[in-house]
Amino acid sequence: MTTDNQPGKFSTTRRVEFCDTDMAGIVHFSTFYKWMEQAEHDYFRSLNLSIVTHNENGGTFGWPRVMAKCRFESPAYYDDLVEMRLTVVRRGVKSLTYSCEFWRDDTRLAIGDMKTVSCVVSPGEKLRSIEIPELFDAIQEYAGDS
Repeated sequence: MTTDNQPGKFSTTRRVEFCDTDMAGIVHFSTFYKWMEQAEHDYFRSLNLSIVTHNENGGTFGWPRVMAKCRFESPAYYDDLVEMRLTVVRRGVKSLTYSCEFWRDDTRLAIGDMKTVSCVVSPGEKLRSIEIPELFDAIQEYAGDS
């Protein structure tokens, strides 16, 4: 679900599942990386796009990660409703850079960054980066508050 109609901004929610937590009942740090990726996939779906596209020559187009980091600020617990606010902070020729904030009500839980690169792999060839195809023109860099 989007909460902001501005290009390059997207918001979705997720309920903390028991399997997301550690022995102390706190969301395990690695879960935030999965959620960042899930927010990205939800964002793509909101634009009627897919994170993986198969082409006619049997190859596959996708977005491998080249960087991901997350800073944790407050714990989240089983059954919390977490809002993930994804922002496209940069659209390069071959890459997308995102910021993702995680919120429970008025408390920011964490903030992460992720960079992906537009790549294709064809049968018998190695993965290689390519310019972002026109198919993904709907993905725009956030221009900031107007």
